[in-house]
Parts: sequence; C-alpha cells; structure tokens
Amino acid sequence: MDILSIGNSFSQDATRYIHAIARADGETVNTANLYIGGCPLEKHFRNMHTNEKAYELQYNGSDTGFFVSLDEALLNRSWDVVTLQQKSADSFDYDTFTPYISSLAAHVRKLVPKARIFVHQTWSYEVFGERIVKRAGTDDPWKILDMIVSSYAKAAKEINADGLIPSGELFKSLFDHGIKKLHRDKYHATLGCGRYALGLLWYRVICGKSVLGNTFRDFDEAVGEKEIKTVKKCVEAVKVKAPEEKEPRLKARRGKKI
Repeated sequence: MDILSIGNSFSQDATRYIHAIARADGETVNTANLYIGGCPLEKHFRNMHTNEKAYELQYNGSDTGFFVSLDEALLNRSWDVVTLQQKSADSFDYDTFTPYISSLAAHVRKLVPKARIFVHQTWSYEVFGERIVKRAGTDDPWKILDMIVSSYAKAAKEINADGLIPSGELFKSLFDHGIKKLHRDKYHATLGCGRYALGLLWYRVICGKSVLGNTFRDFDEAVGEKEIKTVKKCVEAVKVKAPEEKEPRLKARRGKKI
C-alpha cells in the first residue's frame, strides 16, 4: 500500500513509524509526506495552482533531500490513499478549511482517481498561545479539541472522504488512560509514545489491521512496555469513523449518461 500525505509537521509525526510498524506484521506500507512546516490548506491550494517545488519529500519517515511540486508527487505513482489536513493552529476553525479542502480533494481525484481520500484530524496542543485563545474563546485544550473534532467531521463530509483518522481523539483517550506526556514541545507529538500511537492508529484505520499483536519496538525515544500496552489498547478501542451520509461517488459516476 502507498500513502501520500499532503500535510506538514503533524503528518510528519504521524507517518514516522508506519512503514516499520507494517513491516513487523510482514506487510508493505510505504508513506510519503509532503512537508512544509505549519502549512495550511490555503497554501496547499496555492501550490496546486503554481506547481512550485515547494515540498520537502519525506519517505517512510525519513528526509530524502528532494523537493517536489504537488503534481509531481501525485503523479509519481498510483497512490492507494491520499491524506489531507489543516494547519494545527487553524484546525478548530472550520472557516479556514473552505473552499480549499474541496478544491484539493477534487484535484486529487482528477490526478489519482483510484486513491481513497482520508482526512487527518489533528490534536489539541498542551498549551495554547494568546492568539489562538482569543480566536477560540477558551484556553481549555479539551474544549478546543471538541472544535477540532467538529471541524474535521464537517470537512470529511464536505469532500465525501473515504475515512477520517481521529488522531486528536486518540490523544485524549491516551491522556485519560494515564499517558500524560504526549507533546514534545507543547504542540508536536513526542518522538516515542506520541508518534508510535499515531503510527498504530493510521495503520489500523487505513489498512484495517489489528495492532494488538504488532511487535514493532524500534523507537527514536524510549517507550515503556506499560505504555505500549496502553497505546495498543486505546488504538484498538478507537471507533473508526466514516463521514456521515457518505455519497456513493463511484456508483453515481457509473450511472451518469455521457
């Protein structure tokens, strides 16, 4: 399976371990991340029109040193899955998603018609800065997470996505189950437990695999056995969500008269 993420540092966190997690199960899952730090949907939209080589290409969780345009990446192979997400600092505000995510999804479907599109729900910060607090009207991370969850649900429905990866909800579940340290700098996932949880979640949601028996342990930062068990339990318990009232897109196309 080949997964392309049109993202930023949050998709970098999420895709660090997926290839190795799958390999531990005897599966082949390759991931490519189009990286621009803090990149919002609006900038992806503009890059779609300029076709500038603006993205640092990361492959299977590592830097490649190559820079590519959006179209070069999309046309590189027949991707099985393409993921879309908003800049984390804007994710609580649905108005920042539109109209950009719809145009990006349409572009992906035009260039890679067989690919499934997943929306990657980002997570709440450990602490929010003054500008975000003012915009959101609260400094409570879990209230802001509720806004994030709502925004991504609307976005997934708007683009008729094939699925939603609930990373933010997983982080809340991990916190509730005793794993309090999930951020390495108040924003990004920790190099061990945080990225591991995200990798397992993507593997389960996108590939449909159980993670309970997965033996991957090659972390960039130590993760204890107790944490590993808790992460697996929480990932396995996450309800895999599809957007409400998803339209049968391919069926509708077949029924159209030309």
